[in-house]
Amino acid sequence: MKRLTTSKIWLFAVGQFGWSLLSGIISNWLVYFYQPDKTAVAQGQNIFIPQGMVIFGIITVIGGITAFGRIFDAVTDPLIASWSDRFQSKNGRRIPFLKWASLPLAVSTVLVFWSPVEKTSWINGVFLFFMVMIYYLSITAYCTPYNALIPELGHTQEERLNISTVISFTFIAGTAVAYLAPAIWGMLIPSLGRVQAIRLTFTGMAFWAFWCMLVPVFSIKEKEYVNTVPTNDTAFRSLASTFKNGEFRKFVGSDIFYWIGLTMFQTGLPFFVTSLLKLPESMTTIYFVGMTALSVAFYVPVHKLVLRFGKKRLLVFAFAIFACAYFYTGFLGTFSGISPVVQGGILTAGAALPMAIFGILPQAVVADIAQSDALVSGQNREGMFYAARTFAFKLGQSLSMLLFTAVSTIGQSVGTGYRMTAFCAAAFCVAGGILFLFYDEGKINKLIREEEK
Repeated sequence: MKRLTTSKIWLFAVGQFGWSLLSGIISNWLVYFYQPDKTAVAQGQNIFIPQGMVIFGIITVIGGITAFGRIFDAVTDPLIASWSDRFQSKNGRRIPFLKWASLPLAVSTVLVFWSPVEKTSWINGVFLFFMVMIYYLSITAYCTPYNALIPELGHTQEERLNISTVISFTFIAGTAVAYLAPAIWGMLIPSLGRVQAIRLTFTGMAFWAFWCMLVPVFSIKEKEYVNTVPTNDTAFRSLASTFKNGEFRKFVGSDIFYWIGLTMFQTGLPFFVTSLLKLPESMTTIYFVGMTALSVAFYVPVHKLVLRFGKKRLLVFAFAIFACAYFYTGFLGTFSGISPVVQGGILTAGAALPMAIFGILPQAVVADIAQSDALVSGQNREGMFYAARTFAFKLGQSLSMLLFTAVSTIGQSVGTGYRMTAFCAAAFCVAGGILFLFYDEGKINKLIREEEK
């Protein structure tokens, strides 16, 4: 089997840039668009769906939709993974999924923001519900086979780490571009108005993302690099076998806590900037791009530190730093001796290193676990391992959206709820770090080293 050249790794990674851009649009701006704060409303933002705890008196409309969407997304993960693991075609097991999922993923991302009624209406809520379901089904159909290619294209731990590092760069780049949205729509508002400016911005980004997602489809001939046999397990048996792996269960448990914390932080960042720091929403872009740029600067050092200290130690360290950063976020705007701009800058600097660590290492950890499991079981279930991991983070994101949209409404006029979400994020990171301490990295590495010999 051929080994991926550096140029091929980067072509593969372009696909990650595409889907992470679309994911960033949804995760960063969906709640901000449909549950706007008073600053956004004052600037001309329409309120399209009913606000407040209108579902059973405890859940917001946008919170219920996003949470259900994530649950739906999580449920479809093992189904798509099993289909991908069993799939046979002349173009391989994974690439055909990337080809056919690209267009519906891009289109649904755009339509999420195109409410049919230009005022508050339950019709918009129903439309949004169905568009969000299509979006989540499409992103599952692309991402699960895409991630399954990591351990298949990388034939050694070093190769898998190299692939994980490069796609981490394009993932964070895509997310960063999504955070550029306010700067773009800010230039369009004078001629189009706020809502149309936002919609046009996301349409342009989605068009760009669509072509990026097709790059690996036409540049990677899967069967030249992958020599795996499709599994004959059903979805249920494959999923059950995957969760029998004790080390994977420990990783997945910690990953759920990580994603709850991260999603609360990412969703809350525009509100932290405008409501706590009292800064223009365009500063959200500046802070996140700065965070991203600094994070990328840490990629090479992190890559080298992994070889010295291992993945486990670095991830536990990253959990601790993220927890501190989130806890600090809860006090933004209260440091009278420090300007709001500087307070935001401190957060940017503090979150950059753990962002780099979590950007690179979790995918490599899953690849290691999948390889070691294949050596023991004789079954190639890479797709299911990544689907199970995806299930975990989507479950975490679902819980996070429910928590954030509910907690953030507490004392909204003074930002009390936003501070509480930051403290909650810190607590979840602490819990995730403690759980990951029990992961037996030595056991996994021993199996892999024996096979590579």
